[in-house]
Amino acid sequence: MVTYGSPYNQYGGYGSDRERKAWERQQAQAAAEQRDQQAAVATSEIDGRVAQLEDLLRSSLGRDPRIEFSSLYRRVEVPPLDLGALAYPIPAPTWNPPAEPAGVARMFGGRKRYEEELRLAQQQFVQAQEDHDRAEAERERQIARKHLEHKDAVEQAEHWVAEANAHIDEWLARVGAGDRLAVSEYMEEVLRRSGYPSSFPNQRQAGYVPESTRLVVQWYLPPIEVVPEQKAYRHIKARKAVEPTVRPVKEIRQLYQRVIAQIALRTVREVFAASSEELISTVVFNGVVRAVSPETGQQIEAPLISMRATRDQFTRLILDEPKFNPVACVRKHFFADVSEHPDELVAVKPVMTFDMADPRIIDPVDVISELDKRPNLLDLTPSEFEAFIQNLFARMDYDTKLFRASGDRGVDCVAYDSDPLKGGKLIIQAKLYTHTVKPNHVRELWGTVESEGALKGIMITTSGYGPESERFANGKRLTLIDASGLLSLCQQHGIPARIINRSKNGNILPDT
Repeated sequence: MVTYGSPYNQYGGYGSDRERKAWERQQAQAAAEQRDQQAAVATSEIDGRVAQLEDLLRSSLGRDPRIEFSSLYRRVEVPPLDLGALAYPIPAPTWNPPAEPAGVARMFGGRKRYEEELRLAQQQFVQAQEDHDRAEAERERQIARKHLEHKDAVEQAEHWVAEANAHIDEWLARVGAGDRLAVSEYMEEVLRRSGYPSSFPNQRQAGYVPESTRLVVQWYLPPIEVVPEQKAYRHIKARKAVEPTVRPVKEIRQLYQRVIAQIALRTVREVFAASSEELISTVVFNGVVRAVSPETGQQIEAPLISMRATRDQFTRLILDEPKFNPVACVRKHFFADVSEHPDELVAVKPVMTFDMADPRIIDPVDVISELDKRPNLLDLTPSEFEAFIQNLFARMDYDTKLFRASGDRGVDCVAYDSDPLKGGKLIIQAKLYTHTVKPNHVRELWGTVESEGALKGIMITTSGYGPESERFANGKRLTLIDASGLLSLCQQHGIPARIINRSKNGNILPDT
């Protein structure tokens, strides 16, 4: 008789050849089934990671990104006073007199001994009472001290909480008023709370431009390695091994493009959902990846996607439609620039760089203007402002020519980029405004660019642009630079400048 699972018989020797071979086949089949299972489990893990990447946008649609302001307020959290053993009075001493002698003991000196014992007991009792009174007095002093300490702790906590909540009140008021820094901080907090896989970077920056009700977001993307290099795992029976199949480079590239397009759309949705139309009408999204350049070996930041979206453009999207294609959407609906080869770190040109909206760099409104010696651009005449813009582009190494006011055909300045591959003629219009530039001016600039055969049209203003202007400029060779962007350029090229509107009605200058 052969025992189960073994080729040995009950006497310790081998069974028949047939039994031994049957056992070996059984063992080989069990090992093959185990490798099949290993391959299936590993493939399922890869499929799960890919499914998570494909679902970055749709999985977030049910989440309300708005911050519940009441959750920001602090509350006094001081534990109740715990007196411990001090809460219980010390038991008072009890009087236990000695027993009086009786009978024979009373006759043979017992009375005298009793009186002595009674006197001693009375002395001890009095001493015990005095010790008890002192201990109780000390307990009450400690209780009083504990109450004072707890009261001080509560008052300090209340003061700290009141101060913190006052800062929150002030911050929320500034957010409601459209303060540049406050809105930027609020939106950064909104985006920080957006839950992404733990393997994704958690760094993102937001810069609010109140003149154009625009938010510029710089988002640090996960590297392309977030896409699994393996496509599946297979059991190779000939080698009795579990081996991966490699995902084609083209498939990795396309999946990664879907990842970054979903991040862009998800970010824009969360910004618009967490803000009012009056506060933010346009979002510029720049997706940047940190990587090592294969050419230089140095750490670089490569923008791989850049998109501008207005609120009314975005509200037309049906993001949970099964056939919705995020890459086609950002490219065709928002004219986004998506890197064709993110695997090779081929960068795109941002619609608007983040430093042109960074609230930590740019502050057009200076509350202590009397102490600031920088020239106020709003004090210039229209012709002086045009000359200022020409000087700025000359400082940026462009060959510039300023047009006369008469017969300029909508051209204030022409700049020439001498780059033999990317260079050409730039048409520049300067708008010295304290109010939003009207969309018809942007349309007229585009007409001039087309008629002049220019490489690009650039409009620069001391105010801002509305969503209709942003939408019109999307996908065209137009760059709109508002007050924040202008001051950023000035700072980058060492030109002291500020923009301070001293009028009360915000409209003291004629159109230029």
